[in-house]
Amino acid sequence: MTDLNASLQLVNFDEFYEEEFNYTDFPNITFELDQNTVPCQPIPISEAINIAVCVFYIVVFLLAIPGNLIVGLVIGSNRQSLSPSEVYLFHLMVADTLLALILPFSATSLIRGWLFGDLLCKLVSLVKEANFYTSILFLVCISMDRYMVIVRAMEARKTQRRLCSWAVCGVVWVLGLLLSLPALYNEAFTRKASEPQLCAERYELDTADEWRLATRIMRHLLGFLLPLAFMLTCYSVTIARLLRTRGFRRQKAMRVIVAVVVAFLFCWTPFHVATIVDTLLRAKLVESDCYKRGVVDVAMFATQSLGLLHCCVNPVLYAFVGEKFRRRFTQMLYKSGLRERTSVSRSTRSTSQSSEPTSNFL
Repeated sequence: MTDLNASLQLVNFDEFYEEEFNYTDFPNITFELDQNTVPCQPIPISEAINIAVCVFYIVVFLLAIPGNLIVGLVIGSNRQSLSPSEVYLFHLMVADTLLALILPFSATSLIRGWLFGDLLCKLVSLVKEANFYTSILFLVCISMDRYMVIVRAMEARKTQRRLCSWAVCGVVWVLGLLLSLPALYNEAFTRKASEPQLCAERYELDTADEWRLATRIMRHLLGFLLPLAFMLTCYSVTIARLLRTRGFRRQKAMRVIVAVVVAFLFCWTPFHVATIVDTLLRAKLVESDCYKRGVVDVAMFATQSLGLLHCCVNPVLYAFVGEKFRRRFTQMLYKSGLRERTSVSRSTRSTSQSSEPTSNFL
């Protein structure tokens, strides 16, 4: 088998036939290797880049955990008067926190390979895939709630909508987990004895292309394109109504929401585009060669890192854009004795004049 593998690397197969079958007379026949049957070699990523991405993951982890915990404390400090959008933001924070918790595993695997066994490989993959679906679904829920409040004027039914929002969050989590079940096909394995272990999807050879194409189509449609179309429709109608409204109170109530959606799209859209291109190449709907496959693989690696940045972005947005978040955070600091009461009173008075009845947090 070793000799056969070595012979397959020959451009001219005359030597192989002469050695194996004692054929010595091929005056007019030349055996050439079909380049379309040769598997593409991945573009190597230098160790320096892997180390830089590893450090990036650790920094994101160190920012995301305390930032999201603070957001959770601020939102949860006034549970009785939460708006439905705040309920969805709270669950979005939970999803981002779970994503941040798996970053150390991803960082370690970049340097040493996968060291944590098959069970953790499946669990980490499941959490990452569930965050992929639940994050955008919670943003869809927020866009629907803003539409109902501003366009349909349903603010008076706030208590009823809040109770309904918790049930909707439960449905989103169940749906996100169900859509993430293909992640259980991820396994810890080694391609070659000399290489470190990987944690990646691994299908049966005869059905790998079909399974991969099916899961990719589901991810593109249910995890990005359809939710994005729904969000853009809701926000287009909502913003059009706001532009016809006198004053800026309602416009201010939308600032955090718009910032959250824009940040999500900025972080995840490049990865979705790269993944869609990869799917088209694998499905042979676009002409493919090894150079294109290599470029797309590198693009998916880089844009996935950008997407993981999202788990620490929202707390920063709340701190810089959300006036009421800053006020409630300041009040929490006073209650814990970390800030003087006079400064809190001034902060409360300065923001009370611009308070928006449609939301306690946004």
